Amino acid sequence: MKALDHDMADKDKMVPFGILNLDNDQLHVNYGRSYKTSDFICDALQLWWESIKEGNKDTDELIIYADNGPESNSQRTQFLFRIVEFAKKTGLRIRLVYYPPYHSKYNPIERRWSFLERHWNGALLNSVSVVMAWTKSLVHKCKQTIADLIDSVYAKGVKPSKETLAEIQRFITRHAELGKWDVTIYPEEVSY
Repeated sequence: MKALDHDMADKDKMVPFGILNLDNDQLHVNYGRSYKTSDFICDALQLWWESIKEGNKDTDELIIYADNGPESNSQRTQFLFRIVEFAKKTGLRIRLVYYPPYHSKYNPIERRWSFLERHWNGALLNSVSVVMAWTKSLVHKCKQTIADLIDSVYAKGVKPSKETLAEIQRFITRHAELGKWDVTIYPEEVSY
C-alpha cells in the first residue's frame, strides 16, 4: 500500500502582488493563479484603481515605487505597453520610480510582506480560501488588508510588435539623468 506522508492536498499556485497606498497605508494584495507577468501586474493595478478611483476623483498622477523586477522594469516592453494603455484608459499620468538592485529594504511594501508572513506564522496554507482569509485578516496601522484573486491564466514572453513599441514611445518620457529609474507615462502623446 502506498501513502502520502506530506502535502496531501492538491497544490494550488498563489502568486502574490502587493500595492501599498502610501497616502493611507492601505495594503492591497492580489493573488494570481499562473505566472507573475507584466499582464498580471497591470491587471492588478487596474483592479486596484477601479476599487479606489471613486474616492480619488481629483487624482491626476500616480507615482509607483517599484522594484526593478524582470516583469515590471522600465525596459520591459509588454509592461510599458500595458501601462500606456492604463494611462490612456484612466487619464492618469503615471510616474514609475524604481529602487536600484539590492535596495528593497527601503521599499515600504517589503516590510508589509514580513508582517503578513509573521501573521500567518505556522498556519497551514493548504487552499486558496485559507490564503485569502489569512491575508484579509491582517490588520496593520488600523487598516484591514484587501485581497483579491485574479483567476486569469497569463502567458510568459508576451511582446508587442515593433510598430506598437514605436507608437507607445510617444507617451513615455525618461528622466534626463536617471533614465530607466524614473519614467513618466502620459495619457496623451507628449509633444517635444
